[in-house]
Amino acid sequence: MGMYMDVHRGMKGITSDQLEEAHAADVAIEKEEGVHFEHAWADPKSGTVYCLSTAPSAEAVQRIHERAGHSADEIHAVPLAV
Repeated sequence: MGMYMDVHRGMKGITSDQLEEAHAADVAIEKEEGVHFEHAWADPKSGTVYCLSTAPSAEAVQRIHERAGHSADEIHAVPLAV
């Protein structure tokens, strides 16, 4: 399992409730791809959302996001952490 940070753009004005709803949509189906979404952050002013997950691949992360209705614009592997 690897760790991934993904980025969503174009979510200007996103609220806490909307972020929670989007995260819940991912979590509801994450096991189908062996993904676990750890945390999500958002900047409503820029419209940028970040999600941290553990998953077998970046493709698995994207498949969950696509099925939940919010594809990631970027997905980055995070091979090192402290």
